[in-house]
Amino acid sequence: MDTQTTRGSDSTAEHWDTVIEPRAKLLDLNLAEVWRYRDLLWLFVKRDFVSQYKQTILGPLWHFIQPIFTTVIYMFIFGQVAGIPTDGIDRIPFYMSGIAIWNYFSSCLTATSSTFVANANIFGKVYFPRLVIPLSSVMSNIVKFGIQFFLLLVVLSWFGVKNGHFHFGLSWLLIPLLVLMMAGLGLGMGIIISSLTTKYRDFNVLIGFAVQLLMYATPVAYPLSYLKDKGLGGWVAWNPLSPIVEAFRYSIFGVGQLDVQGLLFSGTFIIIVVMIGLVMFSKVERSFMDTV
Repeated sequence: MDTQTTRGSDSTAEHWDTVIEPRAKLLDLNLAEVWRYRDLLWLFVKRDFVSQYKQTILGPLWHFIQPIFTTVIYMFIFGQVAGIPTDGIDRIPFYMSGIAIWNYFSSCLTATSSTFVANANIFGKVYFPRLVIPLSSVMSNIVKFGIQFFLLLVVLSWFGVKNGHFHFGLSWLLIPLLVLMMAGLGLGMGIIISSLTTKYRDFNVLIGFAVQLLMYATPVAYPLSYLKDKGLGGWVAWNPLSPIVEAFRYSIFGVGQLDVQGLLFSGTFIIIVVMIGLVMFSKVERSFMDTV
């Protein structure tokens, strides 16, 4: 009698709303699940933004101070000492434009590259799509970029009044696409590094140094035309960041020509990097708690 009762209870098994199972396929990314957790994604975006300014005096004003001081340093080193031209563009807006788009990429890369190590405590306590964390970092850094882009617009307006000319045309429509490309490249490279750091912590040490070196290999503080005159433009052009930075300046100032082939190369590179990153991220998240 007891046995029959037990079997009867087993036949009326409970129906669960969510069943957490290990993924069996390598390409089972389940991006639809990330969309279902979009409320959590926005909470992480808010957390990332607020935590940057907690217990600080100036708060978001640091996003104004950093590009201003960096511009002053660039003007002295690259402008006065090295005497590198800026393709006929005023030095201050030239440097600020490169700093704004570069800072967004470097912030996304640095934040996403420590996803597993920095959030191991959260990952070990509650389940949610792990991809939410790096996506929130990319989205929260959009706010930082927006602040620095606003500063750039103020500077452009001042020089526009001073010079009696302000470029504003269809090329400005490229800006959202270029920012999206930077976000994709920062996300893809970041989650690849994050996946590798679960076993090889050396990447945590190297990332800051590598980002600095990559900045000098990208036309942030100099135009690509200057290196072409020196016979080095071909090497820097292979950097997928170079066409994006150059196109960003073209869209703002309308100076030079748009390198469509370079942007197609960068776009293809970004797609490949993001796909590799997603596959590696999906594979590592199944067992990273054993190594972190």
